[in-house]
Amino acid sequence: MKRTSRDIRTANRYGVLRQIIARSPVSRQELAAATGLSLATVATLVGELLDLGMLTEVGFEDSAGGRPRGLVGVNASGGALIGVDIAETYVRVELFDLALRVLARAGEDLRPGGSRPEQVVGHVVSAVGSVVTQAGAGGARVLGVGVSVPGQVDREAGVSEYAPNWDWHDVPLLALLAEHLAYPLYLDNPLRACAVAELWFGAARGRGDAVVVNLGTGVGAGLLLGGALHRGVGNSAGEWGHTTLVLDGRPCHCGNHGCVETYVGAPGIMLNLREASPGSALLHPEDQTATIDALARAVAARDPVATAVLRDTARYLGAAVADLVNLLNPEVVVLSSWVAAALGEPLLHEVREAVARYALKRPLAGTEIVLSPIPTDPVCLGAATFALEGALAPAGPRPADGTAGGTAGGWFVRASSNPLPKR
Repeated sequence: MKRTSRDIRTANRYGVLRQIIARSPVSRQELAAATGLSLATVATLVGELLDLGMLTEVGFEDSAGGRPRGLVGVNASGGALIGVDIAETYVRVELFDLALRVLARAGEDLRPGGSRPEQVVGHVVSAVGSVVTQAGAGGARVLGVGVSVPGQVDREAGVSEYAPNWDWHDVPLLALLAEHLAYPLYLDNPLRACAVAELWFGAARGRGDAVVVNLGTGVGAGLLLGGALHRGVGNSAGEWGHTTLVLDGRPCHCGNHGCVETYVGAPGIMLNLREASPGSALLHPEDQTATIDALARAVAARDPVATAVLRDTARYLGAAVADLVNLLNPEVVVLSSWVAAALGEPLLHEVREAVARYALKRPLAGTEIVLSPIPTDPVCLGAATFALEGALAPAGPRPADGTAGGTAGGWFVRASSNPLPKR
């Protein structure tokens, strides 16, 4: 896509602020070296961020000679950001300060049959209200809300184009949320959110090429190429969970058969367990989280059935990850999201062994496979950075009639008196 001067200015602001969050306090000279921008450009961008209240001057660095360099740092209290993780079984919301430290959390479960758009919107609105209340004065200046929803999304239009596990098609999600939330809203999916979280604070930090494997109910891969998020021409890059692993294999919600997701996503792991031991006490047919947690505990206790299921799952996952290694030759592959966190080191060990069997030796030699080190919800964290990016965009036109409207990837709306949707 052709980038406008506004896009470039936003990207430069974002890049400078990202470096300040990572290095704070830092001098303008250090920022120029880290970003590759000229010192004059950095000085201008820092001045703009100071004017926006996002930065603060924090004194001068020690100098052995010459003029001391002024240092800037993040003004953590200069605003709040909200990250929303809409998953197939839950909604989680976290509120962050500008240093991207968590100030408040809230979550609500999505029950079977409770995934209609108006029901999901109700859960999000309730959880956002909860974190703002918890944060008190810290949540008084919310700069934006980043929303992650599974599947394919149109960022600019604020539309969930296709969420296969819910059979959502062209749901105007941000417009529905904007009827009840008086904040700028930004939409993307968990693949991009997890990838950005790892780039800023996790295992991909400082890496040129990385793949973040998102293991939850759904499965996908966030791609970081050349140190930047790779979206693809239609913002659909990373749908690795819907690549074919087994010809004529298990049916998938996307309409195909044998997709990676059907063998290594949470429902796929439950099916692996059911096939290995139909009457297993580890199986909770209506509760993915309870099943995965029970499986993890049983693996730790060296239960033979659980161990066999973990190895079988890791064999499928390892073969699919080997494809990513052979294709992209990344520096690191990060196993992320709640299934990876629950199964932890035993899964990592088995996956490493499986990848070593299936990947070519040369690309694998340069690739590290690790668990995500991020202690909080990586999707909420990544979604908050989308809101931060939107808040850094130079001011543009907003709708004059008070109705919701999209601009520069964000949606804005005046406070609404509409009642909350029924769940």
